Amino acid sequence: MNKYYLLVFSLFHLFRVSAQEDLLSLLEEEETINYTSAIFKTSRIINSHSIENTPRGILDVKISHRFGFVNNGIYDLFGLDGATIRIGGDFGITDNLSLGFGRSSLEKMYDVYAKMRILRQSNGKRIMPVSLSYLATASINTLRFEDPDASNLFQSRLYYGHQILIARKFSEGFSLQLMPTLVHRNLVQTHAESHDVFSIGIGGRQKISKRVSINLEYFYNLPDQLAQHYRNSLSIGFDIETGGHVFQLHFTNSTSMVYKGFITETVGDWTDGGIHFGFNLSRVFSLKGNK
Repeated sequence: MNKYYLLVFSLFHLFRVSAQEDLLSLLEEEETINYTSAIFKTSRIINSHSIENTPRGILDVKISHRFGFVNNGIYDLFGLDGATIRIGGDFGITDNLSLGFGRSSLEKMYDVYAKMRILRQSNGKRIMPVSLSYLATASINTLRFEDPDASNLFQSRLYYGHQILIARKFSEGFSLQLMPTLVHRNLVQTHAESHDVFSIGIGGRQKISKRVSINLEYFYNLPDQLAQHYRNSLSIGFDIETGGHVFQLHFTNSTSMVYKGFITETVGDWTDGGIHFGFNLSRVFSLKGNK
């Protein structure tokens, strides 16, 4: 009989230890912070930055093209004869801070930026419903002055941008981002235009397969800031992941690929074919070195 008591006691002890281990495991899982990843596939939605940062020690080289307007017709091969190009790079200083630079053929524009991640969507021990980043940009027009004898000021060629990126991944396939944006222009064409332009952007991503997603990006400029012939930027595209590349194909009514351009100087009209076909090509390189 004692043997049976000993067996029952041993089994009870084993079950108790197992239950305690399971409870500790659950508690450890609850204490883990699970960060949301891949809200967007790359650091750009189409023209605008996405919430994604270039990781520490990674150089992301970006080559972007915007061909001419589709409504130029067959003579211009529907815009393929004319192209605007930007070549640049993003480098991760830390996982939360990245710096970038670029040079565009349009207006021979140079641009730089810094992007800092402030909040990161997560669950578990820390619940954070959204990711949040701050972006600061600056650009300079380096075209030759039309009148070298005029009083041409260096400051008049400078432009600045500030943007808050607020993003959430709602499911494995769907992400949404809001982008309150301020663009400052040191020089404007007329007194009727504002030096400071406030815009509200929205961007979205919907996966349609393991390696392909459709992206949408729109910027609404608040009224009475720009000349009447300027329009809001609207872009639609696809992200295609191919190994170390992310290939973005898109249609947009914006010619420029810097903030002062696509937010404040978009002239294309989607209703009459005033759109560009274009692409962004991203290739990453690790500069961390071997440890």
